[in-house]
Order: sequence, then C-alpha cells, then structure tokens
Amino acid sequence: MLEFPLVNDTSRKIIHIDMDAFFAAVEVRDNPELAGKAVVIATDPRKTGGRGVVSTCNYEARKYGIHSAMSSKEAFERCPQAVFISGNYAKYQEVGYQVREIFKRYTDLVEPMSIDEAYLDVTENKLGSRSAVKIAKLIQHDIWKELHLTCSAGVSYNKFLAKLASDFQKPAGLTVVLPGEAEEFLAGLPIEKFHGVGSKSVHKLHKLGIFTGEDLQQVEESRLIDSFGRFGYELYRKARGISNSPVKVNRIRKSIGSERTYAKLLFSDEDIKAELSKNAKRVVDLLVSHQKLAKSIVIKVRYSDFSTLTKRHSIEQATQSFEVIERQAHAIYDELDDNQSGIRLLGVTATSLEEQTQDLNLLDHISDKP
Repeated sequence: MLEFPLVNDTSRKIIHIDMDAFFAAVEVRDNPELAGKAVVIATDPRKTGGRGVVSTCNYEARKYGIHSAMSSKEAFERCPQAVFISGNYAKYQEVGYQVREIFKRYTDLVEPMSIDEAYLDVTENKLGSRSAVKIAKLIQHDIWKELHLTCSAGVSYNKFLAKLASDFQKPAGLTVVLPGEAEEFLAGLPIEKFHGVGSKSVHKLHKLGIFTGEDLQQVEESRLIDSFGRFGYELYRKARGISNSPVKVNRIRKSIGSERTYAKLLFSDEDIKAELSKNAKRVVDLLVSHQKLAKSIVIKVRYSDFSTLTKRHSIEQATQSFEVIERQAHAIYDELDDNQSGIRLLGVTATSLEEQTQDLNLLDHISDKP
C-alpha cells in the first residue's frame, strides 16, 4: 500500500472564537429579566400546536437536555418553565458584525464560519505580539466589555485543533493546544467531537471499534483509506494533529438565502407572496452586506405533508435589487402546480453569486432613479 508522507505545519498561530449560546445570550443581554432563566430560541409550542424546532438555547436550558434541532414540543416537555423566543435574526446578524469588527482590530486574516464563529490567523498581527493567547484574551475582554457577551476561544497551530479547543471549556473558556500536546489532547476526545466527522462516519467508525482519538491513532493509514477513501487519509492525519488548511479571508459564498417555517399554514396567494417578499428583503440585505450580486433565484416550498420542492429562475444581469428579486420569487411561485394542502415553509435563495464592483453599484443606483 502506498504511504503518504506526514507534513505538519506548526508555524501558524490560529485562534477559533465561538460565541457562547449566541442568540439566547443576546436576548438575555437585552432583557435582564431573563437572567437565570432557561431561554429557548424557538416558537412557543403552546402557540403552534406543538410544531417548531429549537434554533439554540442558553446554558440554563441545556441543563435539561435541550439542544438545537430538537422539536419545540420536546423542549417544552423537558422544561415547561423555559422562556420561548421566536428570535430576531436581523439583530443577531448586526451583533455578529460588531464582533467581527473587534476581530479586525487584531488581524485582517479572519475567516467567518457562521454568524457566531470565526478563525483568526494571528501569526502576524496588528499588535506585533508573539502571543496568540494574549490576543485571544484581549478579544474575549473586548467582546465582554463592549457587547456584554461571552465567547470561548481555542488557540493552536491549525484550524482543526483551534476549533476543538474552543469547544473544550465552554462557556467563556480558553484552551491552548501546543504542537507537542496535540496527540495527547486528541487521544482523550470521543470521535464524535472531531470536527468534520458526521453521524454516518461516527457509526461506521464505531463498527470498526474506533470510539476515541486514541483508538483512531492505533489504526493503520491503509485501513482508514480502504474504509473511507480520501476522508480516511484526512482522519489519519487529524488524529495526529495534522491539518494544514490556511485561514481563508475570502471564502467563496455559493448562495445567500432566507427561509421561514410557519406555525400557521399559509393558504392564500396573498399571504404566500407577502412572505416571499419578506424573505426576498432579507436576501437583499445579505447581498448588500456581503457585496454580492445574484444571477439566479431559487424558491423553496414545503407543504403540510412535508413534501418539498425547489424551482429556480436565471436573471439576465446580476443584481441585488429588491424589486427584481421579489418579482422573480413571485414569478417562480406562479409557475408551481396548484396545491391546496397549505404551506409550512417558504424560502428564497440567491445563487450564481458575483462580486459587486463600484461600477455595477453605480449602474444599479442610476437604473433605480426615475
């Protein structure tokens, strides 16, 4: 069996910042009466006939076993005294941008992974500091002092380890994994904790008798490649703390979308198009904030029987115009076959994204004038 050389780049200093129970923490911050209470970001199941899914929850709620993707009904059964909040995603996004501005005080090498987490390469940084730990502590301090929120930080020489480290001591934790400590750190983790290992892979690894990082470290590379292909090649290296992917400042966004699930089914065309318009507006706001233009619009519809369909339209000229995107979304809906069963979810997504240039922006503004 061909063996591949192990090349471990330990020259970088990477920080992974993960906001603690972000959506719920913002709600508690903005409403002090929620302090100490179990807060669940989800529609109250008592108002929806038991429908709805938990987006996230705070640590008080997690003590009852509540977690994201759990049904709202089960969350209520586990903790009837929990406070259910539908969520204000525009507000969370704005706070997320404020967090990113703090990151950029220290480095421009920031790779956001979602609204509440990012990787930072601080090998070279704006403080001229040689200590990534010092910078991580300063970021935690700034976020707390200015935004009254906590975050957890992981510090290591690659993104994989920094991500695992940030999850090691939540909330408000700081964990450092040095090159000489990586294999021991990984050996003690359940395989489920390995970032990038999904539920199907976990099941397959368990069938092979691999339950921990230490178990994984004992398996020959050839066996992992035979069982998992390219992923086995990566697993063999990750078990040894090897992952050389750099922080990517300009991650390529393939799409920008907005969707909502409705507690009360939508039946009338008027209501459905009004909701499509709201989703289109959120998509446009995101396109503008990310300086993107779209050449294709997709709508997603899920009916009461949970059957789901998607349909797209291409646009002749890339745009971030609300009027154009709203019109496309409505036109796609008009083309769908008639279905009287009621709609429980609607989504609008912009795809085939292009970078916005100053010239294109100017043309958009000129074309919008009377």
